[in-house]
Amino acid sequence: MRLAAPEDFAGFARQYDVGFSPLSGDVQQIMASDTGRTFMETGGANPLKSIRAMRTMIAPVIMAMAEDAYAACRDADALICLGVFSAFGRAIAEALGIAIINMEPTPLLPTRAFAAPSWPIQKDWGGAHNYLSGLAMLAVIWLWHRPFVREFRQRLGLSPRSAAGHYRAFRSTPLLSAYSPSVIPHPADWPDGVHVTGYFFLDDQADWQPSPQLSAFLEAGDPPVYIGFGSMAGRNPERLAGLIMEALAKSGQRGLLLTGWGGLRTASTPDSVFVTDSAPHSWLFPRMAAVVHHGGAGTTAEGLRAGVPNVVVPFVFDQPFWGARIKALGLGPDPIPQKRLTADRLAAAIRLAVTDPGMRQRANACGAAIGAENGVANAVNVVKQIFGEPRPGESEAE
Repeated sequence: MRLAAPEDFAGFARQYDVGFSPLSGDVQQIMASDTGRTFMETGGANPLKSIRAMRTMIAPVIMAMAEDAYAACRDADALICLGVFSAFGRAIAEALGIAIINMEPTPLLPTRAFAAPSWPIQKDWGGAHNYLSGLAMLAVIWLWHRPFVREFRQRLGLSPRSAAGHYRAFRSTPLLSAYSPSVIPHPADWPDGVHVTGYFFLDDQADWQPSPQLSAFLEAGDPPVYIGFGSMAGRNPERLAGLIMEALAKSGQRGLLLTGWGGLRTASTPDSVFVTDSAPHSWLFPRMAAVVHHGGAGTTAEGLRAGVPNVVVPFVFDQPFWGARIKALGLGPDPIPQKRLTADRLAAAIRLAVTDPGMRQRANACGAAIGAENGVANAVNVVKQIFGEPRPGESEAE
């Protein structure tokens, strides 16, 4: 087993004794740059505008990353590739004559069941609209990468591929959908090769211990409301942090602010708010009254597993989709798009999440269902079915 990922994940791979092949480029640095922050606020809401913005962001690193991924696969028997980069993964698999499985944390295939993630209209306007939105978003993802894929396939001696050809290849490739069937059941119009396995949780910090200060804060009163947006703090993290403080005060709730990649910063905090750089979501979220986050796929998974109401403040990409999904399942209030975020709106959402008994019961039931799943084991079984059992002498990684 070998993990090919941006080089700043080398330590992560070593921690689990997994072989590692570094890919050029620092994704976190790109997202934290002025260009990345601007895109988080403005570039992702309009799919057409996102094409030029995405190409600009990835142009300095994408070809080097693709070449590094190809080098990492030279002696591989098979490849598991992130779905949004499937055009590059397919090229590598074709060039090396190896099998490929795609993996996604957020739905990518069109369906009549719901509107496509990243589509601007996250409302169910009927099956035709939903399906067409999925086709449109796959086309947008293809256009993000098209000039780079064309060059990469040329370097590998492969014939060019059209958007239609890419769609046919993507639909016919086995797909691991790493989310809960309790949240997104397998739509009837998806092929059998799509396997909704359940979330991929890495519960490696079960023995994590909080600081004495954090323990004292949690014990000093009612469960607080978690607020954190990961890398999505936008261009003015100080203003966002101030808005959060005002919303917590208006809601009358204690709060726990996690600064994250985006560097949420506040000059001063009241005794009712605790600020920390990091803490495992799996440990923290079940101890909260509610969780407020940006709606990223991983954070949403942990928020739902915790069994508490989720308040989503989406910025870009699939985040509005997860916010709409949570609302549709009755697991949280209406999502508040980042552009419309005010202290009053956030305070009202927090009050509803904390006080609505029906919402809390549904969130608790959903959390129990997700907790009973084992997405990793399910995915491993699918991989074995498709790639075959490990040969004698080979080790398994689960």
